[in-house]
Amino acid sequence: MLTNTATQIALTARKLTLAYDGNVIIQGLDLAIPQGQVTTLVGPNGCGKSTLLRGLARLLKPQGGTVYLDGDAIAHLPTKELAKRLGILPQSPAAPEGLTVRELVAQGRYPHQSWLQQWSKEDELKVEEAIATTHLHEFANRPLDTLSGGQRQRAWIAMALAQDTETLLLDEPTTYLDLAHQIEVLDLLYQLNRQGNRTIVMVLHDLNMACRYSHQLIALREGNVLAQGSPQTVVTEALVRQVFGLESRIICDPVAGTPLCVPVSPCMEHA
Repeated sequence: MLTNTATQIALTARKLTLAYDGNVIIQGLDLAIPQGQVTTLVGPNGCGKSTLLRGLARLLKPQGGTVYLDGDAIAHLPTKELAKRLGILPQSPAAPEGLTVRELVAQGRYPHQSWLQQWSKEDELKVEEAIATTHLHEFANRPLDTLSGGQRQRAWIAMALAQDTETLLLDEPTTYLDLAHQIEVLDLLYQLNRQGNRTIVMVLHDLNMACRYSHQLIALREGNVLAQGSPQTVVTEALVRQVFGLESRIICDPVAGTPLCVPVSPCMEHA
C-alpha cells in the first residue's frame, strides 16, 4: 500500500467547464490534486476522465473556470514555461517512422531550448538520465517501431522524464499492453514517484491496478466527481455500483493490501 504525507496541492481546478463541439462534458468542477502523490482518475467509458486530464494539461481550453499549477493560472503561463513544469503523455502517442529511442527522448528537452541556449551538456545529461531510469540503454539507438509495446511506452515516459517536470500527466499509459507490460509501466511510475517525489496524475481503466499504485483515486461519472480519497475509502461495493453500475465484492488484495474489486456476474451467482 502506498503512503505519503504530502499535503500541498499541485493542481487545482475551480468551477472548470470543458466541452467538445459544444457538448459539455465537465461542468463547474472543483478539484485539488495533492503534490508528490500518485492520483488516478477512474470511471466508466465516456465519464470525462480523458477530457479532465486534457483540461488540466491545457490541451483543451475551458469554457469556464480556471486550472492552477502550484498556484499559477495555467492559462496565463507562457507555453515553454508550462512545458518546463508540467508534462503530458497522451493516449497512444505516435512518432515519425524510423525515430530512435534516443531521438524521441531528446525531444523532451525542447522546452529548454532557445535561440540563445541550444543543446547543452545539461540536456545531454537529462536525456541519458531518462534513458537509464527507464532501463532503455540497450534500445537507445533502435527505432521505436522495432520495440515491444511495453518498451515503446517506457520510451515515451523517458521523453516526459527528460522534460524534467515536477508534475506528469498520463492518459491510459497501459492501454493495449498485456499484463506483464502493464506491471512494467506501473512499477516504473511508482518508482518515479517514490524516488523523485513527482506528482503523477493518470487515467486507468483497471480499478484494481489503480488501487495498487495510487495514493488517491478520483471516481468520475458523467463529468462529476463522486468520490476522492485513498483507495481504502473510495472503493466500496456501493461506490462501484454507483460509478460502474456493477455489483461486486471488495476484498483485500493479498499482495498489496489494497482493495480488490471482484465483479459479481449474475450468471455465475446462479451457476
